[in-house]
Amino acid sequence: MNTLNYQTELPEKPREACGIFGIYNHSEAAKLTYFGLYALQHRGQESAGISAFDGKQMNTYKNMGLVSDVFTMDNLKLLKGHSAIGQVRYSTTGGSTLVNAQPFVVRHRKRSYAVAHNGNLVNALELKNQLEDAGSILQSTTDSEIFLHLLVKNMKKGLEAALLDSASHMRGAFSFVLLTSKGELVGIRDPNGFRPLCLGKLQGQPVLASETCALDLVQAEFVRELEPGEIIIISDQGIKSLRIPVEPAQRAFCIFEFIYFARPDSTFDGKNVYQMRKAHGRCLAKEAPVHADLVMPFPDSGTYAAIGYSEESGIPFEMGMIRNHYVGRTFIQPTQSMRDFSVRVKLNPVKEVLKGKDIIIIEDSIIRGTTIKTRVKALRELGVKKIHMRVSSPPHRYPCHYGIDFSTRGELIAASKTEEELQNFLGLDSLHYISIDGLLKSTCTPNPETRFCKACFDGCYPVSFDSSISKDCLELE
Repeated sequence: MNTLNYQTELPEKPREACGIFGIYNHSEAAKLTYFGLYALQHRGQESAGISAFDGKQMNTYKNMGLVSDVFTMDNLKLLKGHSAIGQVRYSTTGGSTLVNAQPFVVRHRKRSYAVAHNGNLVNALELKNQLEDAGSILQSTTDSEIFLHLLVKNMKKGLEAALLDSASHMRGAFSFVLLTSKGELVGIRDPNGFRPLCLGKLQGQPVLASETCALDLVQAEFVRELEPGEIIIISDQGIKSLRIPVEPAQRAFCIFEFIYFARPDSTFDGKNVYQMRKAHGRCLAKEAPVHADLVMPFPDSGTYAAIGYSEESGIPFEMGMIRNHYVGRTFIQPTQSMRDFSVRVKLNPVKEVLKGKDIIIIEDSIIRGTTIKTRVKALRELGVKKIHMRVSSPPHRYPCHYGIDFSTRGELIAASKTEEELQNFLGLDSLHYISIDGLLKSTCTPNPETRFCKACFDGCYPVSFDSSISKDCLELE
């Protein structure tokens, strides 16, 4: 999602925009949506919201915070209705406000529409200017609202035509769930298929979710993934599938879903994420073997690739650092004199396992490198002899314009340093990234070079964008 007023501070790990969920015609729609969002919490931790339609009105509750903090039994009881949609949202600092929390709800000609979005429109500013020139008044700073304005503008043609026309004008990455006051539940996936969206079935009723792990939690049966460029309309007439009327597009599923974003128990394109990450680790072991006493991750990133590296190399796997799971996002920031404290409070090394050893650390990505540098320094001080690092993604050298929150090359350390320079900067004895070819081959997918977006690695963008638009005007959430 785009928002205005871009904030340049970037977390050590990349973040994606949102997780979305929807369920049609179930007596426990709001509660099931709550659990669906709970399963998708990893996709967004800034805000959460649910809209339910009870046959007369759209009932919505949303607030800042985690799903378990936002919703209580009392406010869930107010979300009456047999169909519901919900969203968990991530944003950068400037966009983390209640006005941008979703679902967005609008009322137009005595009808209500609620929408939740995962993705990023690359022509958001262009569409925003067109809408405002035509008299539209936008209430938020996210591109998700733009879709609703396009939709209601075309509703005189009927829902199907309005959906097709609106979707055909949007470019970039978008998966939507839409709930109407006529009771329809709609799912939309962009023509390139950047972001995931799948269809399930619970007690005979349709369910939509960003990931299959959400279907698992509510005990829904997985049916299929929505095809790139597909719109499905769920109503009492059944499920109708439409195709967005645009030229056939290059398939461009974000490969970073397999590397980092998705939960390891989710499945995309018939491939389990856990198994895929192990395959990346096995590939790393073949591409960059090195003698060491143990293989370890920095929990939780790199854990599954580290298991694969260990299995392929025969070097024992150890959890050399232990994560404190009770450090919340509101943890008090330390003073400058304690600048390393916020890093150390999250992970603590097991001294008896690491001291005097040669180790291999498996990471899934290096964005800025500052946190890794601090952790490597701490391991040296502990008495670790040699530290080798293997990374299960290629170097991030190019900004993402499709919904990941690194938007300029200056935020990416691999864009300005060679592998040798980065190795020295981090204080490592050796460093190796998985090759793009190795990453693609280890997906075990036919013709992988034509199925994934890997623009952050090679700069080959599947959908063009206006490079003159400053990120000071369009913020990636």
